[in-house]
Amino acid sequence: MSRAFVEVRNLSKYFPVGRNRVLKAVDGISFTVRKGETLGLVGESGCGKSTAGRTVIRLYEPTSGSVVIDGTDVTKLSRSKLKAFRRKMQMIFQDPYASLNPRMTVLDIIGEALDIHGLVKSRAERTRRVEELLELVGLNAQHASRYPHEFSGGQRQRIGITRALAVEPEFIVCDEPISALDVSIQAQIVNLLTDLQKKMGLTYLFVAHDLAMVKYISDRIAVMYLGQIVELASSEDLYDQPQHPYTKALMSAIPIPDPEAEAKKERIILQGELPNPISPPSGCPFRTRCPFAMERCAQEKPAFREVRPGHWAACHLHD
Repeated sequence: MSRAFVEVRNLSKYFPVGRNRVLKAVDGISFTVRKGETLGLVGESGCGKSTAGRTVIRLYEPTSGSVVIDGTDVTKLSRSKLKAFRRKMQMIFQDPYASLNPRMTVLDIIGEALDIHGLVKSRAERTRRVEELLELVGLNAQHASRYPHEFSGGQRQRIGITRALAVEPEFIVCDEPISALDVSIQAQIVNLLTDLQKKMGLTYLFVAHDLAMVKYISDRIAVMYLGQIVELASSEDLYDQPQHPYTKALMSAIPIPDPEAEAKKERIILQGELPNPISPPSGCPFRTRCPFAMERCAQEKPAFREVRPGHWAACHLHD
């Protein structure tokens, strides 16, 4: 976990929404992910975290900025070179019900990736490879001939994970891979992802809104608000000493198993709704809901800087 395997610099993704208006889903974010690390990306619904994950691997074309993966700037690759490079980067989608083709068997769903990248030479080799991958994620060879509707939600997500692993990637964007699953199944999938990471040396960008689960799986965590990263730190440091008012509010919402400690805990209730990303507030994007907002917050966007060793935040309170 020494070198940066993924380097994102000033990445933006804007969507035109008519009448010369633009929705700034991702607005100039920067972060790195080290080899073999899991970086959690959290924030409330609509903050742009899923869009960020898709833009990083060019499922969405970035509006500006750069993404360097293992020394290659993905944003500058031609279509033909991008197809070959996709072996290095894959995605596990949020909804296992919608991300699998209901008309294809599991064998064809997983085998399709092997065919596209020319990783097998015969149908027998293709079948054998798919069966090996299924066993790797806790399914068995008999499942290869079935269709997605014959599986439970947790099993479908394992199939989605298998499809991502088929081309032997090094970097995987996990786009809320457990949010559509029963609570009893979520821990199984997270443990599976952790085991696969250790076995295969995978690097993860783990997008989620379940703060407790993100702490469990992530080495570092980045907090997004209105298309921007407002705080980034190690998992333990972020939970023990959050530095941004928005992060503090998020952390105060996490329940504590101890009833006495939970009763004494101060809950921070944010006022107002998430601003419209089509017309975001001037200055600090969080100022309209921040209990500590000053006049300066409306005039000047806070710099994203290191406020403690290895702990970054974008807030004027730290000046």
